[in-house]
Amino acid sequence: MTTMPFAPRDYLPVLAELTGAFTDKLRTADPAAAVPDCAGWSVADLATHLGNVHRWAATVVRTGEVQPQDFEQPAGADLPSWYAESAQLLLGELEAADPAAPCWHFGGTGKTKAFWFRRQVHETAVHLADSGSGHVLDPAVAADGVDEVLTVWLPRVTRWHPAPSLDAPLALRATDTGDAWTLHPGQPPALGPAVEPAATADATARDLLLHLWKRTATPPRLSGDTALAGQFLRAPFTA
Repeated sequence: MTTMPFAPRDYLPVLAELTGAFTDKLRTADPAAAVPDCAGWSVADLATHLGNVHRWAATVVRTGEVQPQDFEQPAGADLPSWYAESAQLLLGELEAADPAAPCWHFGGTGKTKAFWFRRQVHETAVHLADSGSGHVLDPAVAADGVDEVLTVWLPRVTRWHPAPSLDAPLALRATDTGDAWTLHPGQPPALGPAVEPAATADATARDLLLHLWKRTATPPRLSGDTALAGQFLRAPFTA
C-alpha cells in the first residue's frame, strides 16, 4: 500500500525543516547572485517569490477561498527575516487548520485544506534546490514530490501546455526508494510495480523530481524505447 501522499500533518515538520534551510541559505547568500535554473532571477527574486507564495497560501488556508496572486510584492529590507516571517505565517495557518475543511485549490483532487500541506512542501523543496543550498532532501519526500507532479500537475497540464505525448507504457523508477510509477497512454499514472513498460527512466527520487520540474539534475538512465521516454520527459508538466 502506498504511503503517498503522506498524512497532512506529517508534512508540517518537513515544511519547517525546508523553510528553515531556505532561511539559513538567505543569511549567507548574495541577494544579487543569479539563480541558474530560474532564468533572469536573482536570489532576492527567488526569496521574494517564495515568501509571497507562502503568504498567499496562508491566506487561502485561513479563508478557504481563492485569493489574488501577486508574488512580486516587495519584501522587507531584511530579506532573511522577512522570508522567515512568511514561512511562520504559513506554518501557523497550517498548524491551526483542519485538513478536511473545505478550501479552494487549483488541483483536481477534493477541495480541502489538505492539499496545501503537500503543495507547500514541494514548492519549498524545489526552490530550496534552486537556491543552491546544500540541504539533503529526504528521498521519501522527494518521491512524494514525483508523485505530486504525476498525479496532481500532469492531469492539469493542459491548462498551460499541450498534454505530453505517450504512445506506450513508460515506467519511472526512484532508485533510492524503490518507488515506481507506470504511465499508460490515456490513463492516470499508477504507483506500483511496472508491468511490461516499453521504456523505463531510472534516477534517484530527488533527481527525478528536479528533472520533472526542468531543473538541473543528473538525467535519468533510459532503457527500452529511449526515444519515447525522452520525448515524454522533455515535455512540460507544470505551469
